[in-house]
Amino acid sequence: MNKGADIRIPRRVVTGLKDGKSVFISDGPTPNAHRYDSVPGHLTSVVYATPARPSLPQDHAEQAPPKILITPEPGGTKLMIVVFPPDSVFATVDPVAAFEEQAVHIPGLIQAFEADAPGMHTTNTIDYDIVLDGEVWLELDDGAETLLKQGDIVVQCGTRHAWRNKSGKPATMCFVLIGAERE
Repeated sequence: MNKGADIRIPRRVVTGLKDGKSVFISDGPTPNAHRYDSVPGHLTSVVYATPARPSLPQDHAEQAPPKILITPEPGGTKLMIVVFPPDSVFATVDPVAAFEEQAVHIPGLIQAFEADAPGMHTTNTIDYDIVLDGEVWLELDDGAETLLKQGDIVVQCGTRHAWRNKSGKPATMCFVLIGAERE
């Protein structure tokens, strides 16, 4: 039984055009969402993805199917909702089981995480990160930290960092990943 079953899967509403008129293409739970058995209380949800040069109208095919590569190509985007359980939960998980499960559901992103520095990772992206609920600490590679609360926004510019939930409650964040080229 999944211990995170009480975590709500985000609702996603997608609009489009049909015969020149605005229509709802879909309205329901995000198809690419996963509650982790290996990390109770953890959820990742890839809500939508766009290529480097999106066109309109959007294709009616699923833009963020399960197992999609998370790290976008330069100019491409990924929209994610992530629920972070408290760090005390992460401290009790089997790291091998967690990596194996995350490799299936967040491919490309999980490989950016450092085995010898839990939580630390670097991606070739510019990210717009919004705290939707709870609080989380942003830690940089020199140990500098800042506390973020509901409504706070971070613009993450390809730096090495980690998200730390030092509270006793889940924290929910929205991430917009924009693929970038590192020079």
